[in-house]
Amino acid sequence: MNLSGGTGDGDGGPLSALSRWHYDAGQRYQYLLDKSTPHVLWRWIALAGILLAYALRVYLAQGYYIITYALGIYILQLFLAFLSPQVDPESAADGPSLPTRGSDEFRPFVRRLPEFKLCITKAFCIAFVLSFFSWFDVPVFWPILLFYWLVLFVSTMKRQIMHMVKYKYVPFSFGKQRYTGKKVASADDTDTARP
Repeated sequence: MNLSGGTGDGDGGPLSALSRWHYDAGQRYQYLLDKSTPHVLWRWIALAGILLAYALRVYLAQGYYIITYALGIYILQLFLAFLSPQVDPESAADGPSLPTRGSDEFRPFVRRLPEFKLCITKAFCIAFVLSFFSWFDVPVFWPILLFYWLVLFVSTMKRQIMHMVKYKYVPFSFGKQRYTGKKVASADDTDTARP
């Protein structure tokens, strides 16, 4: 009697084995992601290394500009989500209102996309792998793509900054504010101050 829910003839065939392998690989990948969550600096250092490898690959191949352009648009979209609040003030009720419940009171800025998901290592790895296939090397004049991306970046960032100014939110926190008391004058300071 097979308690695993299969048909009773072995492991269920190659499709079942493939789906099991995919599930196990996903579990291992999620485990590694969970272990890397508190290591912010090392994640960004690894991203910088992957970015450098990808940039070197594109530079040496003198191609794959379409992949790089798509990657740039994807990064821009993630960055805008990182700068945006989770609850858009435009979609909230018109005008300020008094809180009616305890949950309506002031809360700190909550991002639409957290920093951990902004780390775009997976996107760079996919772009790096795609750069090894010649059918993705479409011949284009790269300065036009760069110019178009810069125009897109400036226009979307201008709109985002105007949104931030209009609704008075700052998406960055610079750590916990520290309060210091007044400096107490020591006996040495008072002795030198006398004539």
